[in-house]
Amino acid sequence: MGVPEKLAERMSMAEQHEYLRSRFSRRTMIRGGAVTLGAVAGGAFVPGASAQAAVPTQAAPSTETVDGSLVAPFGRHLAYGNDPRTEITVSWQVPVAVKKPFIRIGAHPWDLSRKIEAEVRTLFTPAGVGASGNHTQYYLHAKLTHLKPGKTYYYGVGHAGFDPAAPHLLGTLGTFTTAPAHKAPFTFTAFGDEGVSYHGIANNSLLLGQNPAFHLHAGDIAYADPSGSGQTSDTGFDSRVWDQFLAQTESVAKSVPWMPAYGNHDMEAWYSPNGYGGEEARWTLPDNGPDAKNLPGVYSFVYGNTAVISLDANDISFEIPANLGISGGTQTTWLEAQLKKYRASKDVDFVVVFFHHCAYCTSTAHASEGGVRQEWVPLFEKYTVDLVINGHNHQYERTDVIKAGAVTKKLPIGGTAYPETDGVVYVTAGAAGRSLYSFTAPLSYEGHENEVESVASFINTKNGKQNETVTWSRVRYLDYSFLRVDVRPASPGRTATLTVRGIAESGEQVDHFTVARKAK
Repeated sequence: MGVPEKLAERMSMAEQHEYLRSRFSRRTMIRGGAVTLGAVAGGAFVPGASAQAAVPTQAAPSTETVDGSLVAPFGRHLAYGNDPRTEITVSWQVPVAVKKPFIRIGAHPWDLSRKIEAEVRTLFTPAGVGASGNHTQYYLHAKLTHLKPGKTYYYGVGHAGFDPAAPHLLGTLGTFTTAPAHKAPFTFTAFGDEGVSYHGIANNSLLLGQNPAFHLHAGDIAYADPSGSGQTSDTGFDSRVWDQFLAQTESVAKSVPWMPAYGNHDMEAWYSPNGYGGEEARWTLPDNGPDAKNLPGVYSFVYGNTAVISLDANDISFEIPANLGISGGTQTTWLEAQLKKYRASKDVDFVVVFFHHCAYCTSTAHASEGGVRQEWVPLFEKYTVDLVINGHNHQYERTDVIKAGAVTKKLPIGGTAYPETDGVVYVTAGAAGRSLYSFTAPLSYEGHENEVESVASFINTKNGKQNETVTWSRVRYLDYSFLRVDVRPASPGRTATLTVRGIAESGEQVDHFTVARKAK
């Protein structure tokens, strides 16, 4: 049996892992050459003492031999390394074990002479873990370095029997473009809470048409764990949902770096450490965060004149406390160091921060997270962060300009914010494809403005929900949507801008505003 239900309610995810490890450490399962993530006991996935996370394996745990020419890779997704100008990782999936996986890369589709061996990460989910039942997933990763800035590359992924350079397989090739060496205009997109749905497909198709340099996913990625509580008691977990999700997003992610932050539904409690073992198998993200093992979704990168910081709000969430406090404060310390560094950099004008739980939102579901306001909002204000992007609440909401919990400047649709003097703007963009939530106040969006003096809402605190009446809710839109951000640099002393647009699944623009500051 797993952790008793009443006991589990009082324990963090890490404490549950330790409890189960001490009870079932002799039942650790290791299958073939792959490292499993624990043993099965009463439907719970119990971390073993010697194997607690997905790790690369050279031999996949399969007794079957499949002709490699009959196995097609799928689910390609890109991610930047620490330096987007010279580093990128190509990741993909295969449905069965293959031999000698690799990537080919070159400057032209007819010149793919550079061949690089791929890393294999085998993720085995045993029977008894939700609905998955003895499901093995094979994730492959090729980290590319020493690339040339601002250059487009062609690539193909393959294995023994499947060579993407073969004439009949040239249609499987993909492309990516590294970040430029110098400041130049660019566009990026963002949303959260996608899951697998027709709405997710529609949003993906539409955002690809924005020609983004990269895409930010603000957490709750696939919803393989529909509960989102970070507990092993959720019988609805199904690891196979990730197969569907990666196939769904491939049309975009094979050419646009897909940079995720982790939300509460991404804490898959059966995989240690801290429920992120499955994420470590599927993604290769920058490893410049404070703790790549315990906080694999915390990192930063610079593209052009813009620094982007990804945070893990599970670490400070009062609402869903499974991973509350896992960093021991090191994430917040690291965040301040990053903000200080970027504000001092002569190459960085804008700082964008994204993570899952909302600092400011009036949704009837999750509303605002007190842990974020307590730990991070003061730092956003101290270092004049230009834009904060969240998910968690399945709708679009945008605030006025906020400082010290109060509106310092109303920001109407089409308005301009100046973070250096005004404060910070927060956008909830959690309507990527999962079911929609609701508001207590009337909707108010571009072409349908409906200004109200205040909105009744609540904030999640360490003592539970606390009602609050707020005046900062400026735009409220309730349908599927995403963010488009156009970055325009400027010569030193002149005004650089971020133009932020809320785009509905229909293509309609539901909000737009500008963030401006003096370029360095």
